[in-house]
Amino acid sequence: MSEGHHDLANEFPEYRDRIHELKTSNAHFARLMGEYHDVSKELHAIEAGTETPEDSYVEQRKKVRLALLDEMVAMLRS
Repeated sequence: MSEGHHDLANEFPEYRDRIHELKTSNAHFARLMGEYHDVSKELHAIEAGTETPEDSYVEQRKKVRLALLDEMVAMLRS
């Protein structure tokens, strides 16, 4: 899986303009996007085998990524 797979604009192309708008005008949304990118990058490294943490850590990070995604999508839809 490539890192771009979890890029917000790729996952939700219908919100591409709204993503840009929120990223530039809403500090909270921009922070969420940054955290989401960091977690996705970390998980990509784990899946590529460059890091080998405990399974419980990986699951916890996936839950964090999902929670960030849920919050951002709620903001996009509002």
